Amino acid sequence: MIIRDRPSGLKLFLLLRGSVLPRILPTLIVNIVIATLVTISHGDLYTLKITLTTIPFTLIGLPLAIFLGFRNNAAYERFWEGRKLWGELVLRCRNLSRQCQSLIEYPEPAVASLGLSDLRVRMIYRAIVFSHALRDLLRRQPMTDDMRTLLLPSEWEQLTLAGNKPDFLMLRMGQDLRSSLKEGRIDPCLAAAIDATLSAMTTASAACERIRNTPIPFSYTLLLHRTAYLYCFLLPFGLVDSIGFMTPFVVAIVAYTFFGLDALGDEIEEPFGTETNDLPLDAICRAIEIDLRASLQDTVIPPPLVPINFCLT
Repeated sequence: MIIRDRPSGLKLFLLLRGSVLPRILPTLIVNIVIATLVTISHGDLYTLKITLTTIPFTLIGLPLAIFLGFRNNAAYERFWEGRKLWGELVLRCRNLSRQCQSLIEYPEPAVASLGLSDLRVRMIYRAIVFSHALRDLLRRQPMTDDMRTLLLPSEWEQLTLAGNKPDFLMLRMGQDLRSSLKEGRIDPCLAAAIDATLSAMTTASAACERIRNTPIPFSYTLLLHRTAYLYCFLLPFGLVDSIGFMTPFVVAIVAYTFFGLDALGDEIEEPFGTETNDLPLDAICRAIEIDLRASLQDTVIPPPLVPINFCLT
């Protein structure tokens, strides 16, 4: 995700970091070259004069712009829903830490120095691993070993073999909650509150998986791709007779708008990736880790992630 103030003046036109221009530049250059050749030849192909008026482009351009807007709205809704789900996950992790420390009865307060033998510490650390496991699942990347110390050795080995790692961690959460009930460390009514928190975390995880595994229908995207490309590559033939040498400039502006909207929709359609305009899942996971470690008075608290070249991952 790009984190920076809105540029002004000339910088607005020169910035490339976070822009879709590098992604569409090859296609845009080809479009401008074609427009330049059409302008030089004045629309003549050997002895054949290719004559197009602006009327078909007016008829096609308006619905094309509307449909591109609809698609981008649908893509942004997926992006915003993903951000709300991760915001919900941050809230539920904080609630879980508070509930484990205040509702599960032990003689001493829950602190990190008690180690993983303490059920409360184990559940809170497991919530940290849960957020990292969900991020890796959504990005389809393997888990790293930096979370190994937050789980029991046997549990870490089982986690590495699990297909759905967030679901495995939730099952272990439920088992620890049941153990605290059997030991009489928590009232059943209070245990229901913790179980509701765990269920909400599972719901957020499943909703993120739904977004990740259900893209916008390919046929809809393909139709817009084809229409935008045909429109922009044929546009010089419809403009050259009316605006002459200005044709490449006008075509460049129109093509940049249509190709850019098309590429931006592709980019934010999958909000959990690692592109510059995707959600900063690394930073969100780090924020969860910082909050939960601090709640246990942990001495090992990593610093929050900061944008690098205005990009927060």
